[in-house]
Amino acid sequence: MRNTLNDKQIQDFIQHGFFRIDQAFPTELADAGRKILWTDTGCDPDEPDTWTQPVIRLGQYGQEPFRLAVNTPRLHTAYDQLVGTGRWLPRDTLGTFPVRFPSPNDPGDAGWHIDISFITDIDDPTDFLSWRANIHSKGRALLMLFLFSDVTENDAPTRIRVGSHLDIARQLAPAGEVGLTLRELAANGFQETAYRPEVMATGLAGTVYLCHPFLVHAAQPHHGTIPRFLAQPPLLPAQPLQLERADGAYSPVEQAIRLGVGIID
Repeated sequence: MRNTLNDKQIQDFIQHGFFRIDQAFPTELADAGRKILWTDTGCDPDEPDTWTQPVIRLGQYGQEPFRLAVNTPRLHTAYDQLVGTGRWLPRDTLGTFPVRFPSPNDPGDAGWHIDISFITDIDDPTDFLSWRANIHSKGRALLMLFLFSDVTENDAPTRIRVGSHLDIARQLAPAGEVGLTLRELAANGFQETAYRPEVMATGLAGTVYLCHPFLVHAAQPHHGTIPRFLAQPPLLPAQPLQLERADGAYSPVEQAIRLGVGIID
């Protein structure tokens, strides 16, 4: 299997914090997955009057279309290239699907953030804002966005602040292993990344965005006409990320963190 990313694309991932893979999984799997998801929304795809909420969140899905979508050869090769061979755990499900519908109403979840992954003994597991991230990205090797429908700029694409993962690495470094809670990270609304250029995670069904776990991103209201179906699972690490390796065999995810905190190879 030839590499999914070339050397320039890997360097772009390190600098920008994400890589888009077109046709990462077959359109037929996206179509089959959407049929399952439509049923679980309780809405009728042919009756917009039934689309009464701006967003409906659906849980983990392990049926065949989803299991095959997350495990294509192109994606496995990309996981190896970005995280390291043997350093990530295979997935047999896809994560939460926030299904976004055309609506004039505020979805209530469109703030800038990073995805957090763990809590300590002193944190309240029921308080989402008390979950944490640390400089070694404990519990998360990649953030992934799986497009199960065509997504244009009007269809509530995820907003991405290009290069913001470098800013977050610098913010997390002084906090060590305990890291920072989402409440602490978001105390100023992620204004330290506001200067970064913004791009939209658009694409045809079957597109996947592989993102650095520190990448700052946000949802937005849906201004189009066709509901958006997207999964946002993490790729889990098989071993902790390391910022000091005797053999120097750093993954691009680790190289990006080292770049952000000013470690120059």
